[in-house]
Amino acid sequence: MANKTLIVIGNGMVGHHFLEQFAETPAAADYDIHVFGEEPLIAYDRVHLSEYFGGSTHADLALGTAKDYAAKGLTLHLDEPVTELDRDNRKVLTPKGEYTYDAVVLATGSYPFVPPIDGHDRDHCLVYRTLADLDAIRASAEGRKTGVVVGGGLLGLEAANALKSLGLEAHVVEFAPRLMPVQLDADGGALLKRKIEELGVQVHTEKATTAIVPGEEARLRMNFSDDTHLETDLIVFSAGIRPQDTLARSSGLEIGERGGIVIDDQCTTSDPQVFAIGECALWDNRIFGLVAPGYTMARTLAARLNQDAEAGFRGADMSTKLKLLGVDVGSIGDAHGATPGARNIRFNDEQAGTYGRLVISEDGKKLLGAILVGDNGPYDTLLQYALNGIDLPKNPESLILPVSEGGAPALGPDALPETASICSCHNVSKGDICGAIDAGCTDLGAVKGETKASTGCGGCAALLKSVVDNELEKRGVEVSKDICEHFPYSRQELFHLVKVNGIRTFHSLIKQHGKGHGCDICKPAVASILATCWNEHIMATDHVPLQDTNDTFMANMQKNGTYSIVPRIPGGEITPDKLIVLGEVAKEYNLYTKITGGQRVDLFGATLSELPEIWEKLIAAGFETGHAYGKSVRTVKSCVGSTWCRYGVQDSVGMAIRLEERYKGLRSPHKLKFAVSGCTRECAEAQSKDIGVIATENGWNLYVCGNGGMRPRHADLFATDLSDDELIRTVDRVLMFYVRTADRLQRTSVWLENLEGGLDYLKEVVLDDSLGLGEELEAHMQAIIGTYQCEWKTTVEDPEKRKRFREFVNAPEKKDPVQHWTTERDQRRPLAKADIA
Repeated sequence: MANKTLIVIGNGMVGHHFLEQFAETPAAADYDIHVFGEEPLIAYDRVHLSEYFGGSTHADLALGTAKDYAAKGLTLHLDEPVTELDRDNRKVLTPKGEYTYDAVVLATGSYPFVPPIDGHDRDHCLVYRTLADLDAIRASAEGRKTGVVVGGGLLGLEAANALKSLGLEAHVVEFAPRLMPVQLDADGGALLKRKIEELGVQVHTEKATTAIVPGEEARLRMNFSDDTHLETDLIVFSAGIRPQDTLARSSGLEIGERGGIVIDDQCTTSDPQVFAIGECALWDNRIFGLVAPGYTMARTLAARLNQDAEAGFRGADMSTKLKLLGVDVGSIGDAHGATPGARNIRFNDEQAGTYGRLVISEDGKKLLGAILVGDNGPYDTLLQYALNGIDLPKNPESLILPVSEGGAPALGPDALPETASICSCHNVSKGDICGAIDAGCTDLGAVKGETKASTGCGGCAALLKSVVDNELEKRGVEVSKDICEHFPYSRQELFHLVKVNGIRTFHSLIKQHGKGHGCDICKPAVASILATCWNEHIMATDHVPLQDTNDTFMANMQKNGTYSIVPRIPGGEITPDKLIVLGEVAKEYNLYTKITGGQRVDLFGATLSELPEIWEKLIAAGFETGHAYGKSVRTVKSCVGSTWCRYGVQDSVGMAIRLEERYKGLRSPHKLKFAVSGCTRECAEAQSKDIGVIATENGWNLYVCGNGGMRPRHADLFATDLSDDELIRTVDRVLMFYVRTADRLQRTSVWLENLEGGLDYLKEVVLDDSLGLGEELEAHMQAIIGTYQCEWKTTVEDPEKRKRFREFVNAPEKKDPVQHWTTERDQRRPLAKADIA
């Protein structure tokens, strides 16, 4: 049973959000919660006030109902302002009574600033803040012609739009030299003014009103300091806000020099039993005039009252994305370049009516801020670069240039880290959205309902839809793309997390981005990702527990419990001496031998303890592991090509060897098979391989994403007449793009089929470098090549690693070989263990 009382003063958007958050915590059960609001209406969306003039009602804008409050155990006191906060006796007074408290939350918001102009209190001088204010504006505008808004900031332009929607000739009067001086620079402000005037709103900048007097042809006349004047039927003051701190001030709480209730990081005032959030609160000598920071304060306080010692308000991003009178305006971060060493890139197309400014770091790598007017298309991309510290492309100006002039494509949802903020109002990240979809949300509306994303200011709507659509497409709506219950991510997303965050162990990954201890699905997948990114030995202490059956002992387990051994024979080319060694090893250990379809010799029937001994002999003879046990590059099949064949036009064996030697250490989502044919007769069957190469008179034709198996698929012609170096560079890019973006256990054929845009898109990425990833993909491949090690050579040279292959702790290193297989033509079968005993 509750034994304490919490009083929330203020029923605006921030106060309502606090109640939503706190009511869901265990600590809420300890309190009787009373909510006091000045207005007779329950909390509503003030961000979309202008929609009230478009036909919306309070019910449409309301954030909840009285029943919702009652269901959460909240006692609602509407139309009951708190007139006194008695901190000595811990009670609040209202016209209807007094109420004791154990804790108080001040969410009193702000009030419109009305400049102290002579005549500012005349009839038809109004403000733009509440639904009651809008009712007054509507009544004043009825049957009239002209309206003026004092203030050319965000709220002022919203108010001007409201006047225009009421059929008035609208004017904006701004004291500063430009519109939206906080968000825009001179060029951006000038363009915005021009565009708004083209829409029929007259803008008067650098105007100081000295007096408001009765008009001659209209109700009112505004006299300006430059001896000009403007007549109007009504005036709406929207010249900024001031924190509503009257109640706090009268109770003796600490107030800032210019107003605002002083709070610390936990939203605590100078009285430890009194808290403040939203526009009435002064944090670090700052008042935040946007809803998103207020929501962040609300969540912080809810967590703080729930005994979360780590909860703290650390400031907020003040970026804004708006459509004012139909004109796009965006402002991000340090839009005015106040950061020391900041540099600027500007693009101003007066003909098209677009302006863009980038503020970048001195080294040119990071985006510090941006301004957009006329086209907010790049906003979401720029915001993610700024918020997440993503390195800028080589030519950052491409981010604000039109596509026709070399502009870069938008930063797609897949390029965003999971921590990327999608909705700053409700602190919804990309990870939150993925989680909501993973939890069963199957459309945009469901995601909004679950996460509250895009239900604040709505500026993130386009980005949210892009992310949701992208995620739903990945999941197929009905099928979750989560790799398993331990990670709310696809393989591609895990790869991104590992690569971007430099994560090198499964323990670190699941601690930061997952839950539980992992399973047989996620562990091998993460093992593959770690190997692709960092190429560390799979038998390292941190990696061994992740491997599947075959990778655990670096050999394919057969049906009778023995193992196969497949040394690498690049291109199928082998010397007589090496053939002799294979024969000698097979005889010594009584192994069954077979030539594989990939032109290798497979040795079957080795016991676990024999594996290091056999590999020691093979390595001494010059062999390497063939990775037949791994999801990796297996073979590069080849015909004899121009070296021997009278039809051959290129050295297919040489190219096959070069390809296999280059990619032999690459781990991937699924096994990879290559082939190189020396002419169009195609004896190596290159068109059925993941990577197929066919010689021409002028070089090499490259085919990609074919494979056999359960879903045979011919490879697609990707590029023609490539030189040796062009072929290598192209294959580098194709393979690295595949291992980065494919799903778990997804063959290249299925990957290409599921790739949005298919073959054409892959060509754009690889051949045209449309994403600007070419050099990065090549560098990553070079890193894999540079860190290659024969896993078996490293193992046989390490006594600790060899211990893993002992069948018993005290088993001897060597034992007498046993017969593992029969050779009779009709009895080719692995023997049962009883046969071996």
